[in-house]
Amino acid sequence: MTMWENDKQVRKDERERILAEKVPALQLSGLSLQDLQNLCKELQQKIDVVDEERYDIDAKVKINDIKIHDLSQTIFELKGKMKRPNLKRVRVSADAMLGALLGSKVKESVDFKANLKTVKKEEEKKEEVTDWRKNVDAMSGMEGRKKLFDAGQ
Repeated sequence: MTMWENDKQVRKDERERILAEKVPALQLSGLSLQDLQNLCKELQQKIDVVDEERYDIDAKVKINDIKIHDLSQTIFELKGKMKRPNLKRVRVSADAMLGALLGSKVKESVDFKANLKTVKKEEEKKEEVTDWRKNVDAMSGMEGRKKLFDAGQ
């Protein structure tokens, strides 16, 4: 903590020393009104010069920022345009895959197909084909419509 406070005090002393060199204290006592006006004009001219330099530097920074942004955009676009090659499918047997994964530790061959379950296919049920005319005769008339109405409910 004391090192931090000492460092803080050193920076403060350094700042005061540099300001004393760069900006001397104004001696306003004993100056006439004309001298004060000249001093103010002189200070105003120095302020204008510094302000112009600040504006120029600010404009250069903005131009450089725009250039950096444009260059980063072109880099991003170039990265997006690169085509990736199509990968070829490689068929590997189970033994070769185990050898690649586990190295030369496993010498046995494993049959993965032995553990698979067998699936039985069910035969599709076929609908009986009947004569459609019998069905039409049975549904004709009022009794047929009654059967359709009862079947719908």
